[in-house]
Amino acid sequence: MKNKKYSLRRRLLVRVAAPLFFLLAVGSLGTFILARHIGSVVYDRWLFDSAMTMAAQLKSSGAEVALDLPKAAIEMFEWDSADQIYDEVRSKKKGTLFSNAQFPVQPTIQDFDKPIFYDAIINRLPVRVVAVNVVNPADPADIIYIQVAETTNKRGTLIKDTLLLLVPFLMAIFVAAGVFIWFAITTSLSTLAKIADQLADYEPENLRPVADTNIPSEVSPLVGAVNKLIGKLSSAQDAQRRFVSNAAHQLRTPLATLQVQTERALRESDPQQHSQALTHVLSAVSRLRHVVHQVLTLARSEHRETSATDSTSPVMLDLAVLAREELERWADAAISRNIDLGYDGPEKGIEVIGEPYLLHELIGNLVDNAIRYGRAGGIVTLGITTAPVTLFVDDDGAGIPLTERALVMERFYRRSDANGEGCGLGLAIAQEIAARHGAELNVMENPAMPGTRFYVEFAQRG
Repeated sequence: MKNKKYSLRRRLLVRVAAPLFFLLAVGSLGTFILARHIGSVVYDRWLFDSAMTMAAQLKSSGAEVALDLPKAAIEMFEWDSADQIYDEVRSKKKGTLFSNAQFPVQPTIQDFDKPIFYDAIINRLPVRVVAVNVVNPADPADIIYIQVAETTNKRGTLIKDTLLLLVPFLMAIFVAAGVFIWFAITTSLSTLAKIADQLADYEPENLRPVADTNIPSEVSPLVGAVNKLIGKLSSAQDAQRRFVSNAAHQLRTPLATLQVQTERALRESDPQQHSQALTHVLSAVSRLRHVVHQVLTLARSEHRETSATDSTSPVMLDLAVLAREELERWADAAISRNIDLGYDGPEKGIEVIGEPYLLHELIGNLVDNAIRYGRAGGIVTLGITTAPVTLFVDDDGAGIPLTERALVMERFYRRSDANGEGCGLGLAIAQEIAARHGAELNVMENPAMPGTRFYVEFAQRG
């Protein structure tokens, strides 16, 4: 199933705006409840003050108690521009002392002078009622019940006004926050757009890392991974170019020689000359095979990535056993030049992590180099030492001047006095293979006799 593309900007906006909207909704509800509570407390306090004002107007005359409020005072007390006020003063013993409405049954009050607030219906209107008990000043055994009720118009108006002020204000906050969030996310993601533009403008021939300046830390791993990929592509591209250049450079001469000798063989009618020309053809083919082998090995040693099933995948191996096996392959070449080819080191037990095929090539190139350019009738020794693991090849030839020791590691470099038919890639291949195994190839004077030592020092295992 094909994956659907999605907008990172839209996803971020949704994931940020949704919680923000939820918080604003919760905040709005909380503000509304708080405003309603504060308004209710204020109006309830006014009702309680009215009830206590009535209690203060209770006057005793002997054993009688009465509410000492003139009609004008009562009218002023009950006047309100928005709501209707209802009062009731009742004695437990004497009954109703004053009332302007039919109140519901008063709830039981345990403590004197402490009010109880409740909602009720009076004259078919919803009201808020406060009830309070006081001691009859004329008769301490008597209880005076005082209730004051008020309709809820002002309370409803307060809620309505709160909503009318709060909702537009919070909507404005939400819109402003959304604009700020959109601007912040858009400007922050512009860095990704710049990186994408830079990658889109890349030319295959000019791979360069993405600039990692002024980028968010969250994007830095992505840029690092992209730069790592670009580095691998650049290395692969360079390796491919080198391979093509190496192949073109090294195959041109033997192919030209092969063509000339083949044409000569076709022209020759003398059997002896014809046989000689074919011998030269065989020599050219052998040289061509050697060059192709060297170039392909060089290309393979430069290829850093291997699959799990690749025969060159690193494994634990015994370097001593591998070295002795490779040395046997060069016995005939050493005999042809009357060279004493030997081994100096342990028979086994030198464990390293490496690629068997490439390590065979490394050892073979060092031994081949010593046989080709060493002294005829001389001595070539392959050896291994430990702590750290070091593989070396000694010869007793003329040696390499100090000024040329770095040059002999370069590709296609051959000393002017060098004999043999080498192509100048053997040491370069050995150096590439050593580097791939975390080792280092160096050259020095033979410590045992006049001549040269090439040695590969492997990194110590932790």
